[in-house]
Amino acid sequence: MGAVLVTGGAGYIGSHAVRALREAGVAVVVLDSLVSGHIEAVEGVTFVQAEIADTAVVRETIQRHGVTAVMHFAAFLSVGESVSAPARYYTNNVGQTLQLLDAAVQEEVAHFVFSSTAAVYGMPLDTPITEEHPTQPINAYGETKLAVERALPHYERAYGLRSVRLRYFNAAGAHPSGVIGEDHRPEIHLIPRALDATTGTGEPLEIFGADYPTDDGTCRRDYVHVSDLADAHLLALRKLESGSASATYNLGNGRAYSVKEVVASVARVTGGAVDHTFAPRRPGDPAILLASSERARDELGWTPRFEQLDDIVRTAWVWHRAHPDGYQSRP
Repeated sequence: MGAVLVTGGAGYIGSHAVRALREAGVAVVVLDSLVSGHIEAVEGVTFVQAEIADTAVVRETIQRHGVTAVMHFAAFLSVGESVSAPARYYTNNVGQTLQLLDAAVQEEVAHFVFSSTAAVYGMPLDTPITEEHPTQPINAYGETKLAVERALPHYERAYGLRSVRLRYFNAAGAHPSGVIGEDHRPEIHLIPRALDATTGTGEPLEIFGADYPTDDGTCRRDYVHVSDLADAHLLALRKLESGSASATYNLGNGRAYSVKEVVASVARVTGGAVDHTFAPRRPGDPAILLASSERARDELGWTPRFEQLDDIVRTAWVWHRAHPDGYQSRP
């Protein structure tokens, strides 16, 4: 195994993948623009600050460090923003990724692990969602991820670049050490926003919709721990290196928790009440998103370590207490 180039490696999921790679003894090079990443998340790692579209820098980095595989996390991820600013998402998530792919094939990189999303499915026709579910995104974020997924088989046929596409459901939690965690600006994910509402460091948690056809009227989502996602990336890379064919996998825990259940979990873990209000539904929010990850379990040997919601929330709380202002909390 040569070195792995991790693009967007200073971000939330990317930094956890870097940690998993390092713990497995893999040489890692992080390339990140730091537009939304945090240099503190990848201390002690070879780091290059650059855009993935800077082909000269990417190629020189691959050459210098003997890179044989790329894990690609660098992307914009806000569904709402992708609806209001689709050009930004197509430019970054598609256009710049194609430039990254071009640099990789020019340098004869063999393997590519792609950070994708359950947003490629759109409104679920049935649940649990398998990889065979129709891909019908309802926002630019999902469309841009799907565009890259569709490009990858063409790159394999033409250039021999084999890939694994990993479709995450709701990433959550933080590394159990509490050293790295979730720090988005602004924060858009439910669990850290609920923690903020508990500690009084943020606005009251706004719950969108209490009239869904679910047990308690709120949306249900499949939360998968960020360290489990990181483990799946390492397993995907090993699969490719063993000579296995390119593939696509869902990554989820296989259980959907409601917003109210998340709020109750945060209250249990923190011992405090979650200040919250209710608001109308957001357009395009399905009632239930639930993954079937049987293929990843069977073919990758992936076994999530954090399957209980309280365990996921507890790791996020450890990070949050140590970093109430995110990475800016550090001395």
